[in-house]
Amino acid sequence: MSHYYESEDLKKFGEIGRHAKALADQFFQYYNAVTGQDGALSKREKALIALAVAHSEKCPYCIDAYTTACLESGSNPEQMAEAVHVAAVMKAGITLVHSVQMNNHLDRLVL
Repeated sequence: MSHYYESEDLKKFGEIGRHAKALADQFFQYYNAVTGQDGALSKREKALIALAVAHSEKCPYCIDAYTTACLESGSNPEQMAEAVHVAAVMKAGITLVHSVQMNNHLDRLVL
């Protein structure tokens, strides 16, 4: 093994139920209901959201899977890159908004 994440391991995702089949079956039923069909969001939109979350959560398996899913559902590289930037700016904003907590505490300490 050359590094911790091996791209070939993505093919083993179906094996997550090896020791808890009933739970894995429930997960895959839910997963397919959410991602496997158009609903209020199209499969393409869902794939773009999943790609953005995959980057935010830093999952190389998901990045590979949803890069493929995005292309297969009709997204182009520019849309995919923009989705990743949305995730990045959200993460930055979420970090920065917590400075309000710091400022509130500073106000109590300094004033």
